[in-house]
Amino acid sequence: MKVDIDMGTTATHDAAKLDIEELLATRLLVQGNSGSGKSHLLRRLLEQSAKWVQQVVVDPEGDFVTLADAFGHIVVDADRSEGELIGIANRIRQHRVSCVLTLEGLEIDDQMRAAATFLNALFDADREFWFPVLVVVDEAQMFAPAAGGEVAEDARRASLGAMTNLMCRGRKRGLAGVIATQRLAKLAKNVAAEASNFLMGRTFLDIDMARAADLLGMDRRQAEQFRDLQRGSFVALGPAMSRRPLKVTIGPVETGARSSSPKLMPLPDAPQDVEDLIFTPAPEDFARPPVTRRAAPQPRATTDIMEDLAHAASVQQAEPEAETPGRRPPMDAEELEVWIAETLAAITASAESAFRSDSELYQDFLMRGRMRRIAGAPLSMGEFRLRLAVARSGVDEETASGEAWQTALSLATGVTDDLQGVFLMLAKTAITAGPCPSDAEIARAYGTHSARRARRFLDWFEEQGLIVLHQDHTGKRIAAFPDLDAQTTGGNADAPLSDGNGRVEAAE
Repeated sequence: MKVDIDMGTTATHDAAKLDIEELLATRLLVQGNSGSGKSHLLRRLLEQSAKWVQQVVVDPEGDFVTLADAFGHIVVDADRSEGELIGIANRIRQHRVSCVLTLEGLEIDDQMRAAATFLNALFDADREFWFPVLVVVDEAQMFAPAAGGEVAEDARRASLGAMTNLMCRGRKRGLAGVIATQRLAKLAKNVAAEASNFLMGRTFLDIDMARAADLLGMDRRQAEQFRDLQRGSFVALGPAMSRRPLKVTIGPVETGARSSSPKLMPLPDAPQDVEDLIFTPAPEDFARPPVTRRAAPQPRATTDIMEDLAHAASVQQAEPEAETPGRRPPMDAEELEVWIAETLAAITASAESAFRSDSELYQDFLMRGRMRRIAGAPLSMGEFRLRLAVARSGVDEETASGEAWQTALSLATGVTDDLQGVFLMLAKTAITAGPCPSDAEIARAYGTHSARRARRFLDWFEEQGLIVLHQDHTGKRIAAFPDLDAQTTGGNADAPLSDGNGRVEAAE
């Protein structure tokens, strides 16, 4: 049965129709910055399709609970045990009741676990209950993040797995995913890639505009139009709406969110005794229990054996040695800095150093220091890793003294230790306007022979908003750094790796 619902109007003032049956088979991705009208769009979609298809809404902020009064949705508070959520989800599918799973009031880890439990239960329902269900997930980047953040790893994995099942395997079980996100770059690619219908709203970041243009098959120069979209306007593409990019203005809705955008209103006249009014305590202030705030997650404790050994050596060397005739005098700070730079250059000059672990190289560094009779560890393990990454980047003194390189070093501190060398090599190439390194060169900078892994590194940098990848007119790869206002020239991504003697070796 073909059912078209009215989503609003097109640029030519025609009705913007959405085929619900086609949507159930092809899924939908909605993207737009905060304030672009995503929630309004989802509400319009839910209201218009409520009488035609069962709906399940995963609602992080409790904004869609107002659907209950007007359209009969059951509101499910997610603050329940895992068994309760599974049982409710099973009965939701069995009796074909529309519901809103509200996650309001839960910590982000608990929101992810509850959403994962509920979605997996919908997915694992008995075959006889595989009726069509429109599953709407607002703020999808929370439940399918592109990278790990300050959340428990088990919660992230469970949530990402549930979202992947919904978008990749849910169609045969009657589940049609509709996901909305503020940032495409923060949404896992394997989840976003399964949608065949897109509604792209206002966005300002270059990386999100580029991703949106790629998904819509538009030229990247056309991506500028996403900055100019008004609130409530979206560019639609997909078999359920239009085979060509189509600008759509979403129509009005019957229900409203409990929260709304802030509106300006005049301030009241200030009373004359305003200080007494504010600073005089009320009796209930002393009876109010203290607010317990959740502590920020602590990084996982790790023990670096080499760093412990270096610390032990520095303790043993704390007492000054008696001067011995013929023995080299101790270095001052300037001489020590020169020695560190020369030693790092010597270590990185070896062709094998790229494929040795940082711990091995740090041991080599400490050994050279002991041979030079340097007391303790000249650098900690963390400092050594960063200095090693700088040395591997091949930056010259003139470039290193520039403001762009200092910005690159600051950005590198937000990258995992193992990727700092790769990031700084790319940044140095962009600052000096050199050709973009090949996959084989990037792989060697990381210490691997895998070109596929090198391409994943670039994808991860792009997802974090650190770089933007594009191509020149000949198809060569260019890496642009928005924060540095610099980019590489075109480089052949598939170029083989040279060993410096005229021979080449291909990456795996």
